[in-house]
Amino acid sequence: MMKSRVMEKEVGWPVKNSRGEIVIYRAPGGRSVIEVCLDKESVWLDARQMATLFGRDRTVIVRHIRNIYSTNELAPDSTCAKNAQVAADGKVRQVNLYNLDMIISVGYRVNSKRGTQFRIWATNVLREHIVKGYTANTRRLTELKQSLQLVEHVLNRPDIDTDQAKALLRVVTDYARALDLLDDYDHKRIPKAEIAIGPAKGISYEEALEIIDRLREKFGAAGLFGREKDDSLHSSLNAVMQTFDGEDVYPGLEEKAANLLYFLVKNHSFVDGNKRIAAALFLWFMDKNSLLYRKDGTKRIADNALVAITLLAAESSPKEKEAIVHIILNLINKKN
Repeated sequence: MMKSRVMEKEVGWPVKNSRGEIVIYRAPGGRSVIEVCLDKESVWLDARQMATLFGRDRTVIVRHIRNIYSTNELAPDSTCAKNAQVAADGKVRQVNLYNLDMIISVGYRVNSKRGTQFRIWATNVLREHIVKGYTANTRRLTELKQSLQLVEHVLNRPDIDTDQAKALLRVVTDYARALDLLDDYDHKRIPKAEIAIGPAKGISYEEALEIIDRLREKFGAAGLFGREKDDSLHSSLNAVMQTFDGEDVYPGLEEKAANLLYFLVKNHSFVDGNKRIAAALFLWFMDKNSLLYRKDGTKRIADNALVAITLLAAESSPKEKEAIVHIILNLINKKN
């Protein structure tokens, strides 16, 4: 887990780090500092973190969790979630995270005082998160809609003559209504975009190099175009196809495609031509897996939409990855 610079604050003061929805819990007296995951209107810890919180061995924590489930005090499907973590060796492993109900139940069994302290802290953090988060999202959406009105006027200005810029502005304007849908999605008011589950055809490193050569010829580029800076092209191509315990980390075809575009853009594997190469490999993956065209032969994702999502991925913050991937999924799923 990423180390964070923890400021000297009173117990119960949440500190956001670069990972986004992570808050820092410092126990009274500074005995332990824990990075707490904040998601789905609860706080989440794994067994190792609970062991640190309560000052007990991890095996003790695991035993209590099993007993709680075996007596049906709590249900696994509502209190436990799988979280994929990338280890230092690059391998993906699944870790069980447990919500506040489980944390409190374990705490009462092994260290009720610390359990009570953590419950009070977590309740305050969740209340603050919900109130501030709703207010901030509402304000951002209002500001964005106001900006869209200005964008519509900008589109027809004679000095806006760059095709790429016009395409991006047009897409942002055309998808004004979709922004409302994304806001609904954030608040769990609409279902996630449907995805196709099935065997996927990945892109080999050799295929990627061949496509880059074709792009080099198409654009008349030479020298630095497509020259690799490191081994991250391998990583991007392999990441979306990896499995854990016999299951795909990204089970849907569209999920693989959306994450592939994001990884290719953000890894910045080439000295020159990163976005063009990323878009081309993304399209090739879509075509190989029968996602690129609708049944009537029309493109599932328009040229200007491809420009927009590639630029959005390039300019986004890493903590916005999930939002960017969801936008791509809503554009390329088979119901679009």
